[in-house]
Amino acid sequence: MVNQKIKQRAIHRAKIIKGQLDGLIKAIEREDYCTTLLHQSLSIQESLKSLNRLLLENHIRTHVKHRLSGKETEKAIKELMEIYSSASR
Repeated sequence: MVNQKIKQRAIHRAKIIKGQLDGLIKAIEREDYCTTLLHQSLSIQESLKSLNRLLLENHIRTHVKHRLSGKETEKAIKELMEIYSSASR
């Protein structure tokens, strides 16, 4: 039950993040200026947040939607609350 359009967007973003992370590793190895490293790291974190939004969107559009229309409402709510708790740490 995966939304193929969201899946392709998520894969694309994950590959971008991989490239960003590889760039950060190289910058650390070159001993680039600390604030440059921090900006790169923060950029990666924002990219991860964007990927998380896509993954959550897919989960809501597929699994949660299905569960809310059936007998698994409590399970869907529990999963979303766990995600929310993890995100707010």
